[in-house]
Amino acid sequence: MTPILLALFLGFVVVALFVIFRKRSSARRDILLSGISDAGKSALFMQVLHNRFPETFTSISENIGLYKKGNLSARLIDIPGHYRVREKSFEKYKRTSKAIAFVVDSVTIQKEIRDVADALYSVLTDSATVPCKVCIFCNKQDSTTAKSAEVIKSSLEKELNLVRDTRSRKLQSTSDEENNKAVYLGKPGRDFEWSHLQQSITFFEGSAKDGVLSDLTNWLEKML
Repeated sequence: MTPILLALFLGFVVVALFVIFRKRSSARRDILLSGISDAGKSALFMQVLHNRFPETFTSISENIGLYKKGNLSARLIDIPGHYRVREKSFEKYKRTSKAIAFVVDSVTIQKEIRDVADALYSVLTDSATVPCKVCIFCNKQDSTTAKSAEVIKSSLEKELNLVRDTRSRKLQSTSDEENNKAVYLGKPGRDFEWSHLQQSITFFEGSAKDGVLSDLTNWLEKML
């Protein structure tokens, strides 16, 4: 092989490897656990990966582990619930996520409905999450005062409609660049309904405390 052909060949190899590396580095390979504080995300993380329920577990930074099934795997990332840390962590991983499990406290959902809906709204209207599958895991079903997934689904649907109105008014005072980052939730001129979303949304019930997670783990396996 002549020096010129060798140089061309090596150049082609370098470019090909660079393209492959870029694709792999930007690939969506993560599954996020999101939600507000005290929803039970970190306990869920421990149960799913280590089959262990911690009595107390408050996260101030991400917990990251490898969720595996056979030859398939994905990073499972527990996003802290405090809103300042949550927003920063979500921004960090949203473009590498292929699925998001949004965790809800089924016991306190009624009194925290606005905070929960506001956090969920941020997830659903971010243009980076449109390709993601999303499930809403109604945790703490071991409690007798827990609301069912159907009740939570209905309550969130109504509250998301209110949050959308509030956020839409705020967006009118922001720049076009900021507006372009958000996806409109639902259909303009109509009250919000889950069926209006581009994402595929699934609701599950379960309990991290009792290890009742079969619906969630089945969903996670499908996301691999």
